[in-house]
Amino acid sequence: MPDPATKKRAAKDKREGKSVGTQAGEFVREEIHHIREGKHGARNTKQAIAIGLSKARRAGVALPPPDGPRATRRQAQHDLEASGHAPSPTRSRATRRALEHEGQKAASPSALAGQARQAASRRGPRARALSAQKAARTKGAAGRSRAAKKAAATRAHPS
Repeated sequence: MPDPATKKRAAKDKREGKSVGTQAGEFVREEIHHIREGKHGARNTKQAIAIGLSKARRAGVALPPPDGPRATRRQAQHDLEASGHAPSPTRSRATRRALEHEGQKAASPSALAGQARQAASRRGPRARALSAQKAARTKGAAGRSRAAKKAAATRAHPS
């Protein structure tokens, strides 16, 4: 079951008119925190994200099923239909016990960065450029200034 605070943050995102992906991101964030604090583990970063998205669908976020294997789409559809129903305690316990045997590296900053890089590489150059432009717009003046200073400091200087 998701924390009430996570549900509250997702509901706030919905009220503010943010995308379903942003709303679901709150549940993914919660899952990453659970793994980092040792509540359970995950085999890899994709699994950690998938658990968060599943929780989001079950909590009522209208996140559509992804493109991909039929089994994944079917499970996502099942999660959407399961919203509002209490989870089975036996299955929850079994899942948690299985995840307790997995490691915590899936939620490390380097693993998350690698997953983000991999996901971005699957998108076209235009989609990545638009995403970067949107990030720059929503960063704010102070954030842009910080980013520019960081870029200047890390830029390779000609020798």
